[in-house]
Amino acid sequence: MKEQEAPVVLSVKQVTKTIGKKNIVEKLSFDIRRGEIVGLLGPNGAGKTTTIRMIVGLIKMSEGDVLLKGQSIRHNFTKAISHIGGIIENPEFYPYMTGYDNLKQYQRMTPGITEERIREVTKLVGLEGAMKKRVKAYSLGMRQRLGIAQALLHDPSVLILDEPTNGLDPAGIREMRDYLKRIASEEGIAVLVSSHLLAEMEQMCNRVVVIQEGKFVTESTLGETHEAETEKVNVTFRVDDAELVKTKLEQMEDIRILGLSPERNEVMVAVRNKAIPQIVAALGAEGIGIYRIEEIKESLEDEFLKWTGGNQIA
Repeated sequence: MKEQEAPVVLSVKQVTKTIGKKNIVEKLSFDIRRGEIVGLLGPNGAGKTTTIRMIVGLIKMSEGDVLLKGQSIRHNFTKAISHIGGIIENPEFYPYMTGYDNLKQYQRMTPGITEERIREVTKLVGLEGAMKKRVKAYSLGMRQRLGIAQALLHDPSVLILDEPTNGLDPAGIREMRDYLKRIASEEGIAVLVSSHLLAEMEQMCNRVVVIQEGKFVTESTLGETHEAETEKVNVTFRVDDAELVKTKLEQMEDIRILGLSPERNEVMVAVRNKAIPQIVAALGAEGIGIYRIEEIKESLEDEFLKWTGGNQIA
């Protein structure tokens, strides 16, 4: 199933949170579909944590609603919340008990969880070999994964994580990213994740939703490629004579020179995809050596700073 055809499982509809006379979150709306990982981004005080707390019912919204598979958090809380698994801040366990016994405690509190499901989720997060160890012997990364296993036990449609990689080392962050991708693809679970690590979000998420001062700013699909021949892209040509190439390209139609770096023999241009073979042929006919052609792509950090006017992520 293509992502655009996947059903919406979480819908935030015109949600507002007012404290005193100040709107912490104001008329915020976005959707998340089955099997996609969506990042919630915003600078300091943007309202990310408030939004997450409203979605999971930890605080009441002043206006609007949140729908989980069509069930309203405001009007049918018990049914709606049954579709959510989540870790807000840090997962908490009984440290003197094993990982397995901690999951058994959750099983006793939640009807319908089978032994088979416990085995499934522990395998999914890579903890099969650690379930007999006491949690106090777990690394931070292992505790985070046990927290995700617990959040998945009741087979939710949406997994919500607030800063899941906080305090993890680079290897732990990579592990967490890989497990979340597996959960989304194998279980078909929608994942909403808040993090201040933009490079990590860029590798993990299918899409990001950006908010600022409690308001929706933009949403962007990550990893999109420009496949259409008519799509305009920014490209760097590394050649043996940048000045000559600049002169030649200025004579061609529908090409805009973005910059010139004579010391690196590079010319940056904005051009349509379908024109790139014509440029290569024209420069080759002039005997100009072309050593490299690279598309200029902005990082998520670059885009984020544009979206938020330079405000810092947190």
